[in-house]
Amino acid sequence: MLKKYSYLLVLCTACASCKKPLTAEALFGRWNYTKVENPNSHPPDSVKHADLVAASPYIMFTKDSLLIWWAGKELSHGTFKTAGDSIVMKEILPGNTTRQFAFYVTELTDKEIIFSTRGEDGSQVTAVKGK
Repeated sequence: MLKKYSYLLVLCTACASCKKPLTAEALFGRWNYTKVENPNSHPPDSVKHADLVAASPYIMFTKDSLLIWWAGKELSHGTFKTAGDSIVMKEILPGNTTRQFAFYVTELTDKEIIFSTRGEDGSQVTAVKGK
């Protein structure tokens, strides 16, 4: 029985070490939103699938920038860096002012990313790598 648990522990540790590291290069490209949830709202809320299809939102990472699009319009833009499991965005606001905040990445593969913002208005986004 102990041998069985030891094997399971080794397997779990090996899988955890296979998690794709969060680097800028791993993020480069367009990520199309497939799910947007607001788990902290009361009651919890999410954007309806039909609304997501109509808006075609995405986030795009390039070497020099981060762009967020929603319904054919730029929602936000700025620069970014990675720090641990976070994407730290420096958003450029009107009047050339800036604000900085983090997206917390809970899942990253070659095909999918799940990230969120925190706080009462926080949201969680699931997106797939696009073209």
